[in-house]
Amino acid sequence: MNNTIQTKIINKTTALHEKVIAYRQHLHQHPELSYQEHETMKYISKQLDAIGIEHQTGVADTGIVAIIRGEQHSADAPCVGLRADIDALPIQEENEVPYKSQNNGVMHACGHDVHTSVLLGAAEILQEMKSDLPDPVKLIFQPGEEKNPGGASLMIKAGCLKNPDVKEMYALHVFPDMPVGNIGTKEGLYMASCDEVYIDIYGKSGHGATPHETIDSILVGAEIVTSLQQIVSRKCDPKIPCVLNFGHFEGLGATNLVPAHVHIKGTFRTMNESWRAKALDQIVSQAEHIAKAHGAEAKVEISKGYPFLENNAVLTRKFIEKAETWLGKACVHDLPIRLTAEDFSFYAQEIPTCFFRIGVRNEERGIVHGVHNSQFDIDHDALKIGMQMMVMACLE
Repeated sequence: MNNTIQTKIINKTTALHEKVIAYRQHLHQHPELSYQEHETMKYISKQLDAIGIEHQTGVADTGIVAIIRGEQHSADAPCVGLRADIDALPIQEENEVPYKSQNNGVMHACGHDVHTSVLLGAAEILQEMKSDLPDPVKLIFQPGEEKNPGGASLMIKAGCLKNPDVKEMYALHVFPDMPVGNIGTKEGLYMASCDEVYIDIYGKSGHGATPHETIDSILVGAEIVTSLQQIVSRKCDPKIPCVLNFGHFEGLGATNLVPAHVHIKGTFRTMNESWRAKALDQIVSQAEHIAKAHGAEAKVEISKGYPFLENNAVLTRKFIEKAETWLGKACVHDLPIRLTAEDFSFYAQEIPTCFFRIGVRNEERGIVHGVHNSQFDIDHDALKIGMQMMVMACLE
């Protein structure tokens, strides 16, 4: 890495810091749910216009694709892709900060406001140094990361990886477990696939004092939830990471009333596509047979979610080497696999990708809450590190 260019980029991120904080605070105040990010799209477009970057809005309805190209680049030259997700979560914010969410029941509790702000800041730096870029850079501001079918899949269908072709792609994510100033990633398998499981049990209602005259949907549902755990513990190869969890069980009876209907919701996650397909089939079959054995009926719906995320080993190794030169080896960490999911995995199915995390934690300031928490926040110094890493990814 050219030390002069590195120093220039660090100085520029420092100069842009307050501007990018303002981006983040505006976005945090005005969060929008998945596939409803119309005002967010308009705000991003306005900033790109101000920077002077050509872009297209309305991609997959609320997404944006922008291109940064120097005179040395041909119109069809393959480019480096940088992605930020832009949607928020249905969470009521409990932080008392000047930039608290103004939209009741909606909050940027997963840091997508941070990702978007970082990419806008990086875009301004890349636009200024476009004559020094080895490849054009495509910016992808993507809707709907938090909700099936995943905005990434819709952006790909809309052609975001084409015209010009994206040859490799990077994305970052906030990491509240890691102190600000640090980053982390992992070569190869990193995050799990994610599918949603919905089970409806239909029995026969009746008085709790005469259970023999009922078909107890709660009893059937409980047996199904317990039995399905054996799919993971006894059917899955122990070397394959896998989890099946049910977080919603609703049977609206009473102390003396057996309900006719129970509704169950759960998630299935793994890192092997062959086992994923087999396990989902078995969940359906086993639930239906257990219900039938009790004289009840089970209807199972599987909402297919995101595939597993695998970082390209060569691309990620190059990124790590550059990051270690930039930040120092002590600040670049090899992360363990995790069974959370990320729709960036759809891009990884198409082209070489590197998904990395930036530390946002500051215990002295009480910034310690995890993502999807009503008190999630960040140390804004993380914005500088994020910008630097995104720009660095585009350089030799």
